Amino acid sequence: MAGHRGIALTAERLVCIVGPTAVGKTALAVALARRFGGEIINADSRQAYRGMTIGTAKPTAAEQSQARHHLVDVLAPSESFGLGRFLELARAALDEIRRRGRLPLVAGGTGQFVWALANGGSVPRIPPDPAFRAALEAQAETDGPDALHRQLQQVDPARAASIDPRNVRRVIRALEIHRVTGRRPSEFSASAGRPATNPLILGLTLERTALYQRIDDRVDRMLRDGLLEEVAVLLQAGYLPGQGPMSSPGYRELGLYLQGEMTLEAAVARTKTQTHRLARRQYTWFKLNDERIRWLDAAAPAPAAVEQAAAAVAEYLKSGG
Repeated sequence: MAGHRGIALTAERLVCIVGPTAVGKTALAVALARRFGGEIINADSRQAYRGMTIGTAKPTAAEQSQARHHLVDVLAPSESFGLGRFLELARAALDEIRRRGRLPLVAGGTGQFVWALANGGSVPRIPPDPAFRAALEAQAETDGPDALHRQLQQVDPARAASIDPRNVRRVIRALEIHRVTGRRPSEFSASAGRPATNPLILGLTLERTALYQRIDDRVDRMLRDGLLEEVAVLLQAGYLPGQGPMSSPGYRELGLYLQGEMTLEAAVARTKTQTHRLARRQYTWFKLNDERIRWLDAAAPAPAAVEQAAAAVAEYLKSGG
């Protein structure tokens, strides 16, 4: 394959940029794509949805003009975007990028997606069991969603840590996989299969207090940019708070505000709190002591962080991974 600045790109090359929400993954991915002739595969489970732009911090038009992005705006909010669908679309994008001799960069905070793609993960082909699902949905209605989440914690703590207890659909699917296969669902996403690549994993991290402040500032900026109006359009289209991608921080809370179930002040405060929780869950997928990840300090000035990351990518490409 043709490379960048004389660096040959072999078929297995893959660079992943990971870390918690609001830490700057998109900006770094764009900078590296421009530097190394790359294209970006989105690994954020919400940025794939059309109409959910502001609240997902989707790459801006300017960022998308600087580097080609894949798996952005490819689904309606009514569609499911689980691991199986992600792997299907992401692997097709990988093939396309590599055929053009470009460097694929995966950027996003959905750890299940990133590790499954990097490790050659697979998804069990288990058809849905309507009766089993209906029984668990009834249990969630009676006992609350936490009751199902506790069941998942008992059989697969790692998978439970990655799912919001209120996301009943995903909890039920994980329990369904365990029921049929007898295996932990996290085995399929994180370690199943033989690694298809020898990836470079770059992680961006930030001290917790500073990260929370960055999250809060971003939520305020999203509101100024029109997040409330974006949620209103989705509600008018028939998408309900708490269902599917509308369970994401901001969409659920502001949707409930628009339905008169909480004040705007409470909705904004809860959005910030839930986004803090999301960041903590993401660190369960991307651990600071994980030797596979080369961590970079997101507090460093942008040029310095980009140069550190670029040096790591150049070394990786020259060394053969």
